[in-house]
Amino acid sequence: MRIAKVIGNVTLSRSHPSFQGASLKVVVPQSWSNLTSSDISESDTIVAWDELGAGRGDLIALSEGAEAAQPFRPDSKPVDAYNAAILDHIHIKHD
Repeated sequence: MRIAKVIGNVTLSRSHPSFQGASLKVVVPQSWSNLTSSDISESDTIVAWDELGAGRGDLIALSEGAEAAQPFRPDSKPVDAYNAAILDHIHIKHD
């Protein structure tokens, strides 16, 4: 699981029937330097399934790979990244 920042929404003109009611977000995984400083460099973007209602600028807990599809069992969905939580606060302790 990684921390990611929501930077936008995905709008589909047509979609697979299993996407009915889905909300897809464009997110950027956050590095250690992103979280501990004002570094705004961005890595590759990822499209994540969102059922929690995350908004632009929110930090989320991002589940990826086979684990991202687990919340939909026994149904299957073509999902590779899933918003598992919206993070209100992150406390980072420097040693």
